[in-house]
Amino acid sequence: MVILFDLFNIPDDIFEVIFATKQQKIVAKLLIKHLKENGGEIGKSEMSLFATRLHEGNLVAEIEEPSYKGKKVKLSYNKRQFYDRILTPMKSMGIINYNLYKKTYKLSDHFNNEMLKIGMMWLEELKKPASKSKIKFI
Repeated sequence: MVILFDLFNIPDDIFEVIFATKQQKIVAKLLIKHLKENGGEIGKSEMSLFATRLHEGNLVAEIEEPSYKGKKVKLSYNKRQFYDRILTPMKSMGIINYNLYKKTYKLSDHFNNEMLKIGMMWLEELKKPASKSKIKFI
């Protein structure tokens, strides 16, 4: 997954940095909230139930969007898109870890560790001396 951001316009909400659409941001926040409410870890069947309820439009939640603040909203999101655009990217970025043996999804700090590693990679690149360039200006 590619994270694009503008240094001068970084949003306050991490979900706005990671996800492209408002709908993806809302669903991702609900998933994280659901995981936190269950001790930071849920089973594979519980994740499937969450995705199915979302797909069928049977998920009612209070969301933090300004236009919906304080209101209960009935949400729906395609199950396949949930796995493709929300859960899989969160797993690949290290936000959520899937334990193959326990068959559970768990909140993880790997995302933070990888962001620090990327920052260190940039610092190493800055320290490298300039090499003889083979670029020619015409």
